[in-house]
Amino acid sequence: MKERIEELLEAKKIGEISRLFAENEPADIAEVLGEFGDEYLSRLYRILPKDLAAEVFVEMDTDEQEMLIKAFTDKELREVMDELFLDDAVDIIEEMPASVVKRILANTKADDRKVINELLKYPKDSAGSIMTTEYIALKAGMTVKEAIERIRAVALDKETVYTCYVTDRSRKLIGVTTVKDMLIAGDDTLISAIMEEAVVSAYTGDDKEDVADMMSRYDFLALPIVDAEGRLVGIVTVDDAMDVIEEAASEDMEIMAAITPTETDTPYLKTAVLSLFRSRIPWQLILMISATFTGMIIAGFEDKLAACAVLTAFIPMLMNTGGNTGSQAAVTVIRAISLKEVEFRDTFRVIWKEIRVAVLCSIALAVVNFFKVILVDGMLLSNPAVTPEVAAVISITLVVTVLCSQLVGCTLPILADKLGLDPAVMSSPFITTIVDAVSLLIYFAVASAILGI
Repeated sequence: MKERIEELLEAKKIGEISRLFAENEPADIAEVLGEFGDEYLSRLYRILPKDLAAEVFVEMDTDEQEMLIKAFTDKELREVMDELFLDDAVDIIEEMPASVVKRILANTKADDRKVINELLKYPKDSAGSIMTTEYIALKAGMTVKEAIERIRAVALDKETVYTCYVTDRSRKLIGVTTVKDMLIAGDDTLISAIMEEAVVSAYTGDDKEDVADMMSRYDFLALPIVDAEGRLVGIVTVDDAMDVIEEAASEDMEIMAAITPTETDTPYLKTAVLSLFRSRIPWQLILMISATFTGMIIAGFEDKLAACAVLTAFIPMLMNTGGNTGSQAAVTVIRAISLKEVEFRDTFRVIWKEIRVAVLCSIALAVVNFFKVILVDGMLLSNPAVTPEVAAVISITLVVTVLCSQLVGCTLPILADKLGLDPAVMSSPFITTIVDAVSLLIYFAVASAILGI
């Protein structure tokens, strides 16, 4: 689409560009506009059909949004803000510098500005911070005909109209119904007769990840959010829940790779080098320093290695195998915790399962390794120092190392979750550091017992 737009721009066929935009989805348009420089971005944005412009604006990167806001006249900014849903407006404001926020709020309707300021007061990780106040509220005493007339009257200003919530005079949530239920029922049927009274809801202070998980579990398109008194104050829609899940997944991936999670959703290619440096260097320093323990262990057994130098060649393989098996167990358990499949009370069940898996894996690895050491390292490479006793040391070490590694990998995430930490912290780099030290201690202990060194 970019090439076609460039051709139309050169030919000055503005009307055709507008029609081309109208045929595409907002997210796709935003992606294409992002490929143009700042010189063309504001020009192309002004060509967008009015009913599409706000949707495209929401899909843009923060830097592009900021650039456009600075390029807008006050009239243009007011038009964009009037078209935005309030939760989208809040998301944009949270990413903008103070000077831009001040201008946005100055060009927002007084009523909307009041709601936006209220939403901004909620903690960043709470359900209140991602909810919208633009929902359909009905009364139990309404007839279906009256309810549908109300939906028609306010639908354009609401983020979703399919799910409707029933409240009493004090705005307490007492039921939920859908447009489907109303279309099936007769015009004179009361909403109280078709509404579902057992409403699943969340509180404004609930963690937004818990809310997203709840929506995923129950396949909700929207989830009502109530205050401490049970009054309906907003809803979280499925698009916002998906953003939370994506954000949480990205954060877990960063933590599991020993990277400090970034606070913004800036794309990788637009992230500053210094920002990447700050997110990576703390963990690199910690892991580098912690690796000195491995060096200390090797130095402490230097005399044993001198007595049987061939043992040195197998240290990387043992450490890598231990780290890999520990990481596999950790990732499996971390995923189970995130999906609410495993809790602290399941610790012993998890340990028992991982022990059985470890026994099978360790025996398979040990048998293959024993013959590999004898045939390849001993006979094929003609190394007389590789004896059956050395092969036995390595194989026995593998068995014990795999058992210990999987126990460490499966228990640390559960303990972290119990202590209120992110289980992803106990991920590959952290576990590998622990397992490296453990595998060396096991290796030298087994070597001392069998080889007498």
